[in-house]
Amino acid sequence: MTLLDASTDATPLGGPSLPQERRLVTALPGPRSAEILARKAEAVPAGVGHTVPVAAVAAGGGVVVDADGNSLIDLGSGIAVTSVGNAHPKVVEAVAAQTAQFTHTCFMISPYSSYIEVAEALNRLTPGSFAKKSALFNSGAEAVENAIKIARKHTGRQAVVAFDHGYHGRTNLTMALTAKSMPYKSGFGPFAPEVYRAPMSYPFRDGLSGAEAAARTILQLEKQVGADNLAAVIVEPIQGEGGFIVPADGYLNAIVDWCRENGVVLIADEVQTGFARTGAMFASEIFGIEPDLITTAKGIAAGLPLAAVTGRAEIMDASHAGGLGGTYGGNPVACAAALAAIDVFENEGLVERAQQIGEILTSRLSAMQASDPRIGDIRGHGAMIAAEFVDPETNAPDAALTAAVAKACIAEGVIVLTCGTYGNVIRFLPPLSIGDDLLGEGLDVVAAALAAA
Repeated sequence: MTLLDASTDATPLGGPSLPQERRLVTALPGPRSAEILARKAEAVPAGVGHTVPVAAVAAGGGVVVDADGNSLIDLGSGIAVTSVGNAHPKVVEAVAAQTAQFTHTCFMISPYSSYIEVAEALNRLTPGSFAKKSALFNSGAEAVENAIKIARKHTGRQAVVAFDHGYHGRTNLTMALTAKSMPYKSGFGPFAPEVYRAPMSYPFRDGLSGAEAAARTILQLEKQVGADNLAAVIVEPIQGEGGFIVPADGYLNAIVDWCRENGVVLIADEVQTGFARTGAMFASEIFGIEPDLITTAKGIAAGLPLAAVTGRAEIMDASHAGGLGGTYGGNPVACAAALAAIDVFENEGLVERAQQIGEILTSRLSAMQASDPRIGDIRGHGAMIAAEFVDPETNAPDAALTAAVAKACIAEGVIVLTCGTYGNVIRFLPPLSIGDDLLGEGLDVVAAALAAA
């Protein structure tokens, strides 16, 4: 389906050429979207839900346009995927050129240079001055699974520790790593064995310093798992689905040091935090840590399915030949998109842009918080900022308020996403291509929705 301009049935538009405006010509969903969503209900399982009741036909800059000509401000980026903006010209050109040459050979059968170029870029960009290697996959969950495989092969151990509030995917092993039951795990077990959970630093709720929280975690690792049994600790430097939880200063550094002392592989899951999202190319840089392995996906290829594990060469080389791979891993079209996206991240100032967006988000949300104690906490880095909603009398999570605010924003043409173990967090993940005026208007809608809730 092509996009038709809202005022005329004329020129299809897309990408950054879209008018950068919030425009509602119908209530949501409009009749065309409603028709498509009815077809979805007939053809697609009920388990595949959706947040926004529209059928998207175009997106770019800071907007998503639906089949009825409504233009919504995008504060979600498809869950931190379209960080360079939807249909960025460099990505579109690279993808078109690659599809004209070939769409697939399987890298394990007939290798091609673009896979290697992506690996070289990741080896260069990720934290750590040591020699690195990268393997490419299709999704964040697949990258996490392979990182665990590599760590187990390297150490000869089986146990893996993940954290409270963590999210790592929807496959069997990654569901075991993920903390939140609904909607990710409930009824889908049994899950992979030898996965243990430890408490994470959560300053707003535990009140602990980084050193205190790390001591609590390490005691559990030593007493309930045992360092000699532990292959890997996997952690999101800033937890995503768990509520954009930023650990207290020094926490991650202490965990990294303990892992080094005990021969445990430290895996940083940067699927959501990677690629300029946090105002650094990778969130690990913010905390001054150098993980042994890093998993990436989402923003890496501007919307095409691609993921990676990057890490110390000696760890990455632990697997036997043929032990890593997959039919579509490092697909040439996705690799072309990734190389174009990485060029944009490095040469179009997107790290700095994420920092600017973070300043706007934090300033506006802090102003709301000053007059509304139902916003218990504002946290995050760069263009990855969240507001946690609470009962001001008890500090208890207020999921109902969160859902009401999000629903009202969407009805007014602003895409916002909720998250958090308790369902009481709104996360802001705008594309780094969004303009200040559009971002400001989106936050005006959020403020009005909160005031009316």
